[in-house]
Amino acid sequence: MYPKDDIFLCKKCGFEQKKVARDIILTKSSKKEVPILEHSVDILPKIKTACPKCRHNEAFWVLRQMRGSDEPETRFFTCTKCGFRWRE
Repeated sequence: MYPKDDIFLCKKCGFEQKKVARDIILTKSSKKEVPILEHSVDILPKIKTACPKCRHNEAFWVLRQMRGSDEPETRFFTCTKCGFRWRE
């Protein structure tokens, strides 16, 4: 569920729920409390590396398999300051 104005919206099915509390709502289908995050959460690993755009020294990184399984993975970086993305 994603916040949109005064409602929460499910991007998958289109279900809309009016905001009841700041962080927790009660869904009609399950009657269970569902936590809602209204801010970004940093869950990706960080590394000390220089951003090519702003020269900031910290970035998030993820590994992706781009080609066949016999090829090595590609590491993608995202600057924690400016959001610039590059790959290694």
